[in-house]
Amino acid sequence: MFKTRRWGRKGFTLVELVVVVLILGILAAVAAPRMFDTAGNARDNATRQSLVVIRDAIDLYKAQTGGYPERATLTSDLKPYLQGAFPATQVGSNPGAGIVAGTSPISTATEAGGWIYDEATGEFCVNDDEYITKW
Repeated sequence: MFKTRRWGRKGFTLVELVVVVLILGILAAVAAPRMFDTAGNARDNATRQSLVVIRDAIDLYKAQTGGYPERATLTSDLKPYLQGAFPATQVGSNPGAGIVAGTSPISTATEAGGWIYDEATGEFCVNDDEYITKW
């Protein structure tokens, strides 16, 4: 009565490892686009929030003065209605380019980038074709 010792297998087979790597690859392919677009979504949301803040400040200015501020003095006229500096746009073809003049409809602006402001109507928007139609 000798006891036979059975050796159990230790480790994983090559097929098992390939299956695990394949599953991890599929999960990464599904999750990666969502993770990499996070910065773009953050820029869009920050600019959208800035639009709301500036448009509200323009409305407050109009309610107190009876008219819209001039484009040349927009940042200084709205300073009492904003906390901190005048926000810069973070999206478009030329982010942070400042404020350019515009006429209604806003989409006819010729200079690219920054904000566009129409002092006749008080319209304020991102000066980029993609974002004008989006917001």
